[in-house]
Amino acid sequence: CKIWQKETNVPTTDVPSVAPQTVVYKNTPGCAIHLDVYRPDGSQRAPALLWIHGGALIMGSRQATAGRLHDVLLARGYGIVSIDYRLAPHTKLPEIIEDLQDAYWWMRGPGSEQFGIDADRIAVAGASAGGYLTLMTGMGVEPRPRALVSYYGYGDIDGPWYAEPDAFYRQQPLVTKEEAWRAVGASVVAAPPASSTRSLFYLYCRQNGIWPNEVAGHDPHTEPRWFDQYCPVRNVTSSYPPTLLIHGTADTDVPYAESKAMAEQLAGAGGEHRLITLIGAGHGLEGAPLEERNQVADQAAEWVCSHTR
Repeated sequence: CKIWQKETNVPTTDVPSVAPQTVVYKNTPGCAIHLDVYRPDGSQRAPALLWIHGGALIMGSRQATAGRLHDVLLARGYGIVSIDYRLAPHTKLPEIIEDLQDAYWWMRGPGSEQFGIDADRIAVAGASAGGYLTLMTGMGVEPRPRALVSYYGYGDIDGPWYAEPDAFYRQQPLVTKEEAWRAVGASVVAAPPASSTRSLFYLYCRQNGIWPNEVAGHDPHTEPRWFDQYCPVRNVTSSYPPTLLIHGTADTDVPYAESKAMAEQLAGAGGEHRLITLIGAGHGLEGAPLEERNQVADQAAEWVCSHTR
């Protein structure tokens, strides 16, 4: 499915050197939520990266890792924790944020005890919707992460790009309401199978400009202030964590302007930040040369390391 690929296409490879240990970090009615822990050496306490997958909060799973970024950090002795979270539309945004907060709490509590994670040296990174959730941790967890890395994420969730019909997605065959809801089924899920057609629901939302309504359960046109608490770009302060933003200028899914706006707010608040711009790259850094994507991953790893030493 094309949309699935675009949502998860960070410069990816598997992480063959370290097999993950899978843990249930949270139980909810009818849905156990898992995370995978990668630890090259559990004999000493180590800093760690919390990785959050993309998928528009509708699709994706913890198995969509960040390849080179993970490999570099593992080689430097870091732990990697890649999480699932319950997915929309059956789970709404407040509960998704609760899952994120609980995963962060797990890393600082049970994860620290079981896997030697240094609770005081945690960074957070993610791609697309995972980039959005990464930016949410900058204002939504305590203590704040030491550093953030947002790959083509977004700081608002109710702008016209999400709350109005999207011309790019309306070029594709229109998805009916019935097709969309049949694709997501009737059950709460946190890790749909790779064969899932949940991307049809996302396409339906973008074609009709109703993504905020279906994911949040609120209408940005009639309840605009409700969204403030879930828009990092409106909640940047001087205490916001050091933030690295990575985005391509030809992104047709999440506008490059989203990362640019976040960088401007961080600059205005005096927050440490950097925006890496990939000219001509699309969503998932699609179209950027492999060498350039590798360089970006290396810079992301250095950003994490420099703030978690």
